[in-house]
Amino acid sequence: MGLLKTRKNKKFSYTPRYFDDKGEGNPFEIKHKFDEHRKTIGPSKGLKGKFIDAFDDLKSNPNRDVNRRTLIIIAVLILIFLFIIDFDLSIFFSK
Repeated sequence: MGLLKTRKNKKFSYTPRYFDDKGEGNPFEIKHKFDEHRKTIGPSKGLKGKFIDAFDDLKSNPNRDVNRRTLIIIAVLILIFLFIIDFDLSIFFSK
């Protein structure tokens, strides 16, 4: 029935009164500064497509310190979560 699908916006044939045809670009087009550099924007691709694009962005990032910092933060958050649920970490260490 379309419960999980996103609705497309309606399009109208309106032209503004003071729009110069020789002007640069479309006055209705809203673009962000870095849209042409991002892979993760655009029509929805599903969960798998989003993860693939996010990992491609992560791999193509020239700043490796940010990637390392992100991985450290994720590891600390996972350890805090395991501590909260009282997970036994001794299974990872051999005696």
